[in-house]
Amino acid sequence: MLDLSYVRGQFPAFAEPSLQGQAFFENAGGSYTCQPVIDRLFRFYHQRKVQPYAPYPAAQAGGAEMDEARTRLAGLLNIAPDELSFGPSTSQNIYVLSQAVREAMRPGEAIIVTNQDHEANSGAWRRLADHGIEVREWKVDPETGHLDPAELEPLLDESVRLVCFPHCSNVVGEINPVAEITALAHAAGAWVCVDGVSYAPHGFPDVDALGCDIYLFSAYKTYGPHQGIMAIRRELANLLPNQAHSFNGDTLYKKFIPAGPDHAQVAACAGMVDYIEALATHQGVSPREVAGLMHAHEVALMQPLLDYLGTKNSVRLLGPTDAARRAPTVAVALQRPAEGVARDLAQHGIMAGGGDFYAVRPLQAMGIDTGKGVLRLSFVHYTSPDEVDQLLAALDAVL
Repeated sequence: MLDLSYVRGQFPAFAEPSLQGQAFFENAGGSYTCQPVIDRLFRFYHQRKVQPYAPYPAAQAGGAEMDEARTRLAGLLNIAPDELSFGPSTSQNIYVLSQAVREAMRPGEAIIVTNQDHEANSGAWRRLADHGIEVREWKVDPETGHLDPAELEPLLDESVRLVCFPHCSNVVGEINPVAEITALAHAAGAWVCVDGVSYAPHGFPDVDALGCDIYLFSAYKTYGPHQGIMAIRRELANLLPNQAHSFNGDTLYKKFIPAGPDHAQVAACAGMVDYIEALATHQGVSPREVAGLMHAHEVALMQPLLDYLGTKNSVRLLGPTDAARRAPTVAVALQRPAEGVARDLAQHGIMAGGGDFYAVRPLQAMGIDTGKGVLRLSFVHYTSPDEVDQLLAALDAVL
């Protein structure tokens, strides 16, 4: 069982006086930052804020911390260190990748996108249609938002070069079977790009086991600084053209990052691994087993919320009603604008959000008025049972 007291002790936000009495349920938009990340960021700005890798001690220390972040995070994800790179955001990382893929494809070849994705893993790829690339859409069930692998198979043929989909949607929440979908795509000769932004906060994945060619997520949603993290397999990376400075094209982890990195924030990403490893040691498990502890805690907290929402005729719950099948990103459509409901919840100490959350396509696919949007209630492993009780009481008051 997850030691919640220990977990919350690693996040300064829970001791911050201005946040007392406030229950945070917009973690899908960005999580609290763990203490090791803050410590590393503080140290870098105080001691290492010089051009890294130069031949003087502060620069050497700064460069070493940046390398440490990439090496240790790659180890946690079970990929080679040079297969991991940092960029300013996942949206920008995907956009740069889309330009590389555009240059590598020929007119008439095809890609597959979904209407379950956040716009980051949809819009950039769809724009390739302007360059003669065929774009095929793998559609969700309009009632449930479910993405059925059986519906993908008819879209796959020898002309498809890339399949893009989310590990889980930031409004539907259902966990998609990445390894199964990847196997289907690979059997048809296609590469696979997975948006893991909404999944990674609930357990850093074993990317090697998933088998996908590209996996992306955001450090600021996984207890870290504002960085986008991209894993790309060497075989695919070597096939794609350089998008960085000409002299960086032979360095895999620089090849798809056009600008220089944010040195301090890259270095601070090692703090995410510090936290996971410390939690693993405290719990007596391996770092990869921490994900299971996180998921079990989240499922136990999420099921009462799902059950409660299922009793309300005035709301439409998106995604599965079984907590074990989803991430704790719970969106509901209401009969009035969701942003106003979020403001009402704030009066009860609930921090939540209302809107479309850059998921306009899935909301439209499910027939939801994007003008009203959805109320999103998202939490992670540091959320407490008392906070869920506070949320349920607040929902009772405003719905």
